[in-house]
Amino acid sequence: MFIDEVSLDVAAGSGGRGAVGFRREKYVPRGGPDGGDGGWGGSVVLVVEPGDSSLSRYRERRRFHAPDGRPGGGALRSGRDGPDLVLPVPPGTVVTDAENGELIGDLAGLGQRLVVAEGGRGGRGNAHFAGPVRQAPRIADLGDPGAQRRIHLELKLIADIGLVGLPNAGKSTLLAALTGARPKVAAYPFTTLHPNLGVAEMSGGHILVLADVPGLIEGAHDGAGLGIEFLRHLERTRVLIHVVDCAAGAAEARRAVGQVVAELGAFSSQLAERPTLVALNKVDLPEAGEAASELEPEFPGSHRISAAGGIGTRDLLEAAAALVAAARDSASIGAGSPDRSGGGQGAGAGDAASGGHRVYRHVSRATGPPRVDREPDGAYRVTDPAVERIVERTDLDEEEAVAVLHRRLAAAGVDAALTAAGCKDGDTVRIGSAEFTFKADALGSLPPPPRRSRG
Repeated sequence: MFIDEVSLDVAAGSGGRGAVGFRREKYVPRGGPDGGDGGWGGSVVLVVEPGDSSLSRYRERRRFHAPDGRPGGGALRSGRDGPDLVLPVPPGTVVTDAENGELIGDLAGLGQRLVVAEGGRGGRGNAHFAGPVRQAPRIADLGDPGAQRRIHLELKLIADIGLVGLPNAGKSTLLAALTGARPKVAAYPFTTLHPNLGVAEMSGGHILVLADVPGLIEGAHDGAGLGIEFLRHLERTRVLIHVVDCAAGAAEARRAVGQVVAELGAFSSQLAERPTLVALNKVDLPEAGEAASELEPEFPGSHRISAAGGIGTRDLLEAAAALVAAARDSASIGAGSPDRSGGGQGAGAGDAASGGHRVYRHVSRATGPPRVDREPDGAYRVTDPAVERIVERTDLDEEEAVAVLHRRLAAAGVDAALTAAGCKDGDTVRIGSAEFTFKADALGSLPPPPRRSRG
């Protein structure tokens, strides 16, 4: 079976922790803090490479972790960034979030890159925390953890022309006649078990890529005969050539056309509307020639061909090439049209190039007070991405850092939100992976040093 989809667990590297250091040099008293920043963690990046034609390289290994950033050092030395982890994928790979199905990226062009898990930012060294009041801080940030997610990769072949039809209609033979490809060909149905690609060179050096998709049977849009696996590849094609076996007679050929059209429409309305040519195949046989003559008036623009004998194949290819060129022109015009809906880049963003004024608007990052929920064991859970990042970056084993954390949490509205939710002295408060004991005092500051619960 053709392997065209796989799920991967990817984790970016965590940022290196910031350094706590002080300048110690002869004749330089009170040199001050000089702890450097930690390096960024490496990201996980997907890159389209031309040599790949499937996702089979990920059949055995499904988990990937990018390197962490290095910690900072004294003398304001920053830690080295973790290198990105590059995962090659073939052209036509669609990347979605495996948890919610959200589209992350569509990788079609060679060399295209997509960051699927971003590395964590390095922690700040203690040089950042110096001020008129705290001149010798012993505080440094921990690095942010790298992003982790489960992604789903699905390969959809990219071809200009897709050959469709019932099993044994002659699609593989036609592919060989048009491109010189050598797919498996036999006189029985289901010879083709996975899509085959071929390349045809036209006059002027233009290249057309053709895909021979395994034969469709009734119920293919519901998965019969692995139909969905094959129909998804056709979504990337610009033009379809419907290959019809005329050797069985006109009535059977009509039924074949109707069945394939119905399956395409049931799978995707856009696929059913794709420009299509009908290739009336096997006309070198007497009974097939008679059937093709009867069917030609019913299918305007159809072509009488013999894939095995090479009759009419060049005319069919040139007609398909003209449709591909028209489809490409239509796509480029649509992509180049200016967006006049007012969305996308924001108001005024597209006016600068035409001599207008670019308008910038402030977007507040405030999201309101943190959310507080009561957990089954009676503890209070504070949920807020910004607050959780503050806690994750704090070294909870350092008393001075914890004191600063308490003030930052109070300023972020955590104390007020907990009090409003009914939290009282001695109650357990959880923020991210850390656990605290709540104790409100006259100044409203949050709690004594926390109990660590990090893994």
